[in-house]
Order: sequence, then C-alpha cells, then structure tokens
Amino acid sequence: MKKFVAAALSALMLGCTMFGCSNSSSEASSAAAGSADGQSAESEAQASDVSIGVCIYKFDDTFMTSVRNQMQEEADKEGVKLEVVDSQNKQAIQNEQVDTFITKGVSALVVNPVDRTAAESIMSKAQAKNIPIVFINREPEEDVMKSYDKTWYVGAKAEQSGTIEGQLIIDYFKNNKSADRNGDGTIQYVMIQGEPGHQDATLRTKYSIEAIEEAGMKTEKLAADTAYWDKAKATDLMNNIITAQGIDKIEAVLANNDDMALGAIEALKAHGYNKDDKTKFIPVVGVDATSPGLAAIKEGTMFGTAYNNGVDQGIAATKIATAAAQGKSITKDTIGYDVTDEKYVWIPYEKVTQDNYADYMK
Repeated sequence: MKKFVAAALSALMLGCTMFGCSNSSSEASSAAAGSADGQSAESEAQASDVSIGVCIYKFDDTFMTSVRNQMQEEADKEGVKLEVVDSQNKQAIQNEQVDTFITKGVSALVVNPVDRTAAESIMSKAQAKNIPIVFINREPEEDVMKSYDKTWYVGAKAEQSGTIEGQLIIDYFKNNKSADRNGDGTIQYVMIQGEPGHQDATLRTKYSIEAIEEAGMKTEKLAADTAYWDKAKATDLMNNIITAQGIDKIEAVLANNDDMALGAIEALKAHGYNKDDKTKFIPVVGVDATSPGLAAIKEGTMFGTAYNNGVDQGIAATKIATAAAQGKSITKDTIGYDVTDEKYVWIPYEKVTQDNYADYMK
C-alpha cells in the first residue's frame, strides 16, 4: 500500500513538472499580465520622453498660428514635449534653429519652411542624425520627400482651394446679374498672390481662374501682383491697383489667403465699397477661413473663403512626429489619418459662405 501511495505521489509530481499545476499556471498568467503592464508603462514612458522641435516660418501668420496652437494642444494631450520657434520669415534663422534642435537631441522635427527649396538641406541634417522630420504647409519637391524614409508632409492640396475660390466667384455672378458691371459677359478680376515660387500661390492662382472658365465664364486679368500673404501689403497693393485701373473696372478680387483678402477689402472700403451700400460691392474671396476672415463673411464685407483645416493639420503633424519618434509605422492605425504613398497626409478644403460660416467659428 505504501508503495502504491509513493508511486502515485511520484506520478503526480512528474505531471506537475511536465505540464504545470494550477498554481504554476496562475503564476505564469500573473507574470504575463505583469509583462503586459510593463510594456504599457514602457510605452507611456517613451511618449513622455519624446521631444519635438517645431520651426514656424513666422508667428504673425494667422493661419500658421492656428496650426501651431493646435500642435501644442495635441502635444499636451499626447504627453510629449513641444518647443516651437519663430523663424521670422528668414531662412538663415530657421537653419540655425534646426541646428540648435539637433544639438539638443530632439526626438523629431516639424518644419514649416521659410523657403521650400531649403527643405532638402534641412532634411539632410535630420537624416544625418536619423531624426524623423515632418514638413508642414510648404511642400518639398517629390525627390526630396523620397530621399529619406523618415520624412513626411502634412498639408492640403492647393489646387482644391483655388477651385473653391473660382466656384465662389461663379456663384456670386450667377446670383447677381449686376455683378457684370459693364455687361460684357467677362469677369474683370484682380489677383493678389502669396509669394513667388510658393506652390500654394501658384496653384490657387491657376485653378481659381480655370474653375471660372470651365463653368463657362470668360475672364480678363486687370492686375496680378504679390503681397507675401500679408494684410498690410495687400492693402497697399490694392490701393495701387485701384489708382491705376479705376475701381469701376474691377468686378472681382481673388486673394491667395484671407489676410490678403482682408487687406484688399480695407482698400475697397477706403473707396466707399464693401460697406453698407449694397450697390457698391465687389466680391472678394480668400483661403483659410481664419477667425478674421469668418468675421468679414459674417458682416458681409468678404464673399467667401476656402476652409484650410489647421486643426487637423496640427494634430496630424504632431501625431506623426510622436509616432515616428517612438519607432512606429506611420499609418492610419497609428495616427488616425489616411497616409498617401507612405509620405503624405492631405487634409481637404471646404467651401465657406454666408450660409455656413457659423459652422467654422469657434
């Protein structure tokens, strides 16, 4: 009998050794759970260790202010460190700022280039230190984007915003027979452009006029010049155009952004237009749907704009920089936005008019 009990105990011990008893399984499960908790804690620690250096081409750009403010909000939410600097619209200053961020050992860079042609040299500096870099608002050339696997771009397709501007002008002329002031069936327009060589300025200018002509309306360019995205410069430019052309000839004003549209409106107001007298109104359209731009649409001095979604652009740029710094793949699963060609996040524009401007006001 004792031999039987001893044999049974031996068999039981052998079984525990080979297959694990219930207590051992519980301990293993606890250990696995502890490991998982440890991985989560490690992941959170990695997020808190991420530091992102951000260069904005200039702080007094209304649209880029909305983007950087949203980046800060998202960084706070993600628990990452964000340092944002003003490049003061000078590429030399921005180059030094990038060097400083790299020396500090940031985990990732987000750069809104002063000059898009400088993107290649900036990217090369990041690549030399294996630092992920996200360009925003000013798109580098395609070959630059392809030359480093840790480079991304967040922005909007400028041609879409130009098309919306053209559609807005068409809408106005279709609904207001008196808009064709000389009755010649042609829209005499003024174009106020952002800056030479900037893809947004080039494409918004081109596609806005194409949209008008594709809708069956003829156009005549009275004047076109550059105001460098600046309201005050646009006011001076528009005053000069009015002096040279005569305000009675102008039937529409298209500006590459809201700030310049507002500058043009200031000049029109000074000549008695776009105020209380509805017979003295020239449709002015812009791009961005900034707070001042929306306020002008509300009061009826600006006809419409194309909403440039700085909120989602700021969020997407921060999420990409954070995920890339943590070694994650940049996909919709990791950042919440569609990624085209593994490099680009495109945020669509939206048409804003008197009918829906309130939807975009904060």
